[in-house]
Amino acid sequence: MAAMTLRQRIGAFIGGFDAGQHHRRLRGFRATRAHVNALIAASGPDITARARWLVRNNGYAVNAVESWAANTVGDGIKPISKIGDAARKEALQRLWLDWTDAADAEGLTDFYGLQRRAAREVFIAGEVFVRIRPRRAEDGLPVPLQLQLLPSEMLPLEQSDTAANGNAIRQGIEFDRIGRRVAYHLLRRHPGDSTDPGLAGETVRVPASEIIHVIDPVEGGQLRGVSKLAPAIVKLFLLDQYDDAELDRKKVAAMYAMFVTSPAPENPLAPPEDEDGMGGLEISPGQVVRLDPGEDVTVGQPADSGATYEPFQYRTLLQISAALGIPYPYLANDMVKGNFSNSRLALIEFRRRVSAWQHAVMVYQLCRPVWVRWIDAAVLSGALSLPGYETDRARLQAADWLPTKWDWVDPLKDANAEIAQIEAGLKSRTQAIAERGYDAEQVDREIAAEHARERALGLDFRCPGSPAQGVQAGADGDGTRRTGTPDDDPDDSDTTDAADDRPRNDEDRP
Repeated sequence: MAAMTLRQRIGAFIGGFDAGQHHRRLRGFRATRAHVNALIAASGPDITARARWLVRNNGYAVNAVESWAANTVGDGIKPISKIGDAARKEALQRLWLDWTDAADAEGLTDFYGLQRRAAREVFIAGEVFVRIRPRRAEDGLPVPLQLQLLPSEMLPLEQSDTAANGNAIRQGIEFDRIGRRVAYHLLRRHPGDSTDPGLAGETVRVPASEIIHVIDPVEGGQLRGVSKLAPAIVKLFLLDQYDDAELDRKKVAAMYAMFVTSPAPENPLAPPEDEDGMGGLEISPGQVVRLDPGEDVTVGQPADSGATYEPFQYRTLLQISAALGIPYPYLANDMVKGNFSNSRLALIEFRRRVSAWQHAVMVYQLCRPVWVRWIDAAVLSGALSLPGYETDRARLQAADWLPTKWDWVDPLKDANAEIAQIEAGLKSRTQAIAERGYDAEQVDREIAAEHARERALGLDFRCPGSPAQGVQAGADGDGTRRTGTPDDDPDDSDTTDAADDRPRNDEDRP
């Protein structure tokens, strides 16, 4: 202690970083030096409980969670296999699509719904656990595999011990001697669910190969997650109380409250003569009330919040927005204060953060491990045939994960900009289609099939004069392009279109 005091005095004497000084301005700033794991062990359960309470009861909190889930997952982050064989790739993608409907062990949603629930849990509790559940062939699933979502509370933070095999157990996670996760000691029932029968506090050891721990750590060496609501919990709760107080103030101000004052009665303990006296007087429009001699009426006038209410609330919500990493319009559903330019700048920054989280957390921690286990189960069960899978497993498991494309306010300008980039060689069609969440090869096959069907039926939905318009089936040998159905007379080339009265010859079109 003496040495520390000496160092502080030396630091104060020589100057340097103000942030490390202990002068008057920072005298009350006493930051802890405890590791984040110790802080989570001490405060984690309370933080999670308060975050869940706010999401259940506070409109801003639930709006932030839903906005986060909608932007990070949306309709789902979907895989596109990199298998070169088109037929085998198509079979794999169809089998995956069939399995996604049966992926949830609880049967409440599909795989992409599980992604959304996982994103919500990570935002609220800082983490979520996904247990991989192998199934029997007689269960009738497309692939004998399902997923079970487990909340953060199912892994007790207070469980830190030494396992029977000598491994260390830290906050419910078992590590081997070189620091690898080998098991999770999960509770058999939720500690707060009194409707679930069973022994409270009973745990089961589940191998780490059967658990996917989705977490977005904020510090090195962090074992368990922290709610993204943590920096905003205090302000959200106090703002909620402030709003309630203002609402009560307005409610009282809207009431026509009157107070009758009169000289002291001769017998203060005597009850009123009847209940229709001034104590219970009801006022109706246009009514004339006679008061007894000496009585006076005072109308209650509670103080108004004035012009400071909305600016104060706006600034507080801006601080909450910054703490949550959610743009203010998404948090408050307030689109009035922003114009197109600054709203777009805010969305670009927000979407960069979301994109980083999608690939670093959701894809890396959840989607890829599920995809690997799914292909293994599909091949082993015979539901999928991939020759050479044993020797070339990594290549056959390769896939791209495509998030849902974000929409802008002015999609026409963005589409034109994208077309210009493709024509200038700055990006490929494959990249542009992948950014929209689709597989370029599948899109091309669909377009080709549609064009073939249009030609077979004599249909043409493209704009007249479009350079993409191909030679109609049955056209003249000189390659002259014609529109209309095959029943049109080839000699009608000089006729005009009734809609715009323009010549129908290609050479006369702009």
